[in-house]
Amino acid sequence: MADAGEKGGSSLLIIILDTNPVWWGRKKVSDEQFSLSHCVDCITVLANSHLMLAHKNKLAVIAAHTDSSVFLYPQYPGKQTAAAKLPDDGQYEVFGQVEGQLRAQLKMLIMQDKEEIDEMYDVPERPSDSLIAGAMAVALCYAHRLEKECPIGEAMSTRLLVIKGSEDCPAQYMNFMNAVFTSQKQNIIIDACILDKDSGLLQQACDITGGMYLKIPQLQGLLQYLMWVFLPDPSTRVKMALPPRAQVDYRAACFCHRNLIDIGYVCSVCLSIYCSFSPICSTCQTTFKILGPQKLKRKKKS
Repeated sequence: MADAGEKGGSSLLIIILDTNPVWWGRKKVSDEQFSLSHCVDCITVLANSHLMLAHKNKLAVIAAHTDSSVFLYPQYPGKQTAAAKLPDDGQYEVFGQVEGQLRAQLKMLIMQDKEEIDEMYDVPERPSDSLIAGAMAVALCYAHRLEKECPIGEAMSTRLLVIKGSEDCPAQYMNFMNAVFTSQKQNIIIDACILDKDSGLLQQACDITGGMYLKIPQLQGLLQYLMWVFLPDPSTRVKMALPPRAQVDYRAACFCHRNLIDIGYVCSVCLSIYCSFSPICSTCQTTFKILGPQKLKRKKKS
C-alpha cells in the first residue's frame, strides 16, 4: 500500500471522535453490542495500522464534545493525566502509548461530565449535537504547526477523519464551512464516517476536499469499514473498489434561524443568507432600497 512515508515524507492522520454523551447514551440503550468502548477499540486498531504503514507517520485524536474539543492523543507537554497503560509483552511501545492515552483521556472527560452533573442541583439538558466545527479548527491549527516544524525538504500530507453519530447543528454552519474551505486551501482531505443519520454538512465537506463519505450500514462491522475505506491514503484509493459517492445535499443554513433552506435571500454585500426578506442585513447592517410600484405619468394635453 503506497503511503507518503515511502516518498520521503510523512502522513498525518487526525481522527475527530464524536463523544456526545446524549447520543452514546441512546445508542447504548438501543444497541448493547455497540458502545463507545467498542468504537474506541476500532479507532485504536486504525490508528496503530496507520502508524505501522511508515515510521514517519503521525497521529492525533481529538474528542468533539458537547461544548469543547479535547486532545485524546497526543498529550499536551507537561499536562498531568492518568497513568497510561503499559505495553504488553511483545507490543510495540508506541501502540501501547496510543491505547493508554486514548482511554485515560476519555475516562477523564467522562469523569469531568459526571462531576459537573453531581455539583448541579438543576441539571440542564445536554445538547444533542457536538462541537465538530471547533474540533476541525483545532485539528487544522495542529496540522499547520506540524507542517512548520517539518525539516526542510520533507513534505507532510494531512487527512481529517470525522467519526460522527450526533445530529448536525445548523448554528455551526459558518464556522464549519470556514474550516472546510481552509482545508481545501491547505490541501487537507476530510473523510467522514457516519454512525447514525446522514450529515449534509459533512457531505459538502467531503465533496469539496475530495474525501470519502460513508454511512456505516452495520455498526458491528465498523472496524472492517475503517480499515477498508479510511486507512488507505488518497493516492491508493483510486486503485480500489470503494463504495460509490453519496448524493450531496448542498443546502445552506440561513443566518436568522440557522435552518437549512432550499430558496432564500442573499445579501449583495456580505453574502449572508436569509430565509425571509429583511430590509436591513443583520450581519453588515446594509440597508436595501425597496422598489415600489412605478408612478403613472400623466399624458400631456395636446
